[in-house]
Formats: sequence, C-alpha cells, structure tokens
Amino acid sequence: MDFPDPHQHHGPNHERWMISWADFITLMFAVFVVLFTSASTNKNTAKQVSEAVITALKSGSISFIMRSRTPGPVSTTRETKDPAAGSRLVEQQKVVELVPSLQAISERFQNEIATGKIEMREEPRGLVISLRQAAFFASGQADLNPDTYPIVDKIGALILSVPNRVNLEGHTDPLPIHNWRFGSNWELSAARSIAMLDLLTERYHIPRGRLSIAGYADTAPIEPNEDPEGRAHNRRVDVVILSEFLPSQAARGGR
Repeated sequence: MDFPDPHQHHGPNHERWMISWADFITLMFAVFVVLFTSASTNKNTAKQVSEAVITALKSGSISFIMRSRTPGPVSTTRETKDPAAGSRLVEQQKVVELVPSLQAISERFQNEIATGKIEMREEPRGLVISLRQAAFFASGQADLNPDTYPIVDKIGALILSVPNRVNLEGHTDPLPIHNWRFGSNWELSAARSIAMLDLLTERYHIPRGRLSIAGYADTAPIEPNEDPEGRAHNRRVDVVILSEFLPSQAARGGR
C-alpha cells in the first residue's frame, strides 16, 4: 500500500488570500459602523449598532441589520383626528393674555376703589374684584343695592370683554346669622353669589356657561376677624376672572 508523503509539495495554495480579504472587509465594516454611530442622533440605534459590532467581531460574523430612516423636516403643526380638539388648540394659541393688567382695570374703577366700595388684587388663579358687603348688600340680606348697579355695569362690561371663566364667591364673617330667610352663613354667602349671577345674566346677558358660584361662609377670610374692621372686609362677594381659557362653545352657551 502506498502512503502519501507528508513532505510532498502539491503546488501553491491560491485561496489563502481570501482569509486576509475577509478580515479586511470585517475591519472596514467596523470602521463604517463606528462612523455611523458617531453621526447618529438616535442613541438607542447607536447602542444597538455598537453591541452588534462587538458581538460580530467576537463571533466572526455580522448578523445585525441596520434599519434607519432619513429624518424628515420637523413639523410645527399638531395632527389630530378630532376636529373639535384641533379647533380648541387653535383657539388656545390665539389667546395670549386672558386677563387685562391690574393697573388697567384699576383705572376703570378708580372712584370705587378710593371710596372703599371694591378692592382688587391679583392671585395665581386670576384677577379678584371684591365687592364690599356694606356697599352692595344690606346686613343679613342677599338683594343687591340698586345704587350699585353702575358699578356692576362696569364689571359686566369687563367680563364681556374677555373670554375667561368667572367665579362668583360669597363670603361672610364668623358671627352667626339666623333670620326668617337664612339659617346659616353658608346659605347667605351662596345666596349673594346667586344674586350676582342673576344680575349678570339677566341685565348684561352674560352666558351662564361662563359663570360659576360658590358660598364659603367664613372659611376664607382675607383679614383677621378679631375686630369690626377685619370682619367688614371679610363680608364680601368676590368676582374672580380666572386665568383660564374658555372654549368658544361654552362662551356661546345659553343664558
């Protein structure tokens, strides 16, 4: 039997160059991947690419397929399938300043502020116009004094000039009340808010959908109740023009 001679020369191996060429291609791919990763703005994709390259170099194969999308222009509009939602968005963008400045409003009510019939202040929730009970309501009663209608005229015109929601909030001092009409300060404070609402909707045709009422009795004083002056300040109805946009549909609501 003839055995092959291990030292026998079989001629040159012309396929050895493919090993070096495969290593070169792998390294070039790794370079391009690193360049892509450096330029990519998507951190998650960059991380996936880096991990895939490491795995590929260790295993000697490339198994990661990059999927990328050419970023398009950034849109400045918000798409919505709800036409009503889109309308509300446009309306909100149009409203820049919902509440006029306190200084501008104070000029309209200069005489009323000077005589102590009303007070004004700004709060995070909006503009607060406090109507003193002594000027607008008889003690223990919820009927507005007709002499104060010219002041309410100005307030009604102000409310009509802005699209905001408005809260009408009644307040009392802590002294108990009990008469033929009201059994507690809660009832009195709520009744005064309702009286203000009725006047604004009937006399000035402000939609009821823009207004809300509340009665706080003596639970939200603005001054201590230890002396008559402080209690007098706490007896009030606050007209609060809220820093809150009102959808046009609610603004057009019925009386």
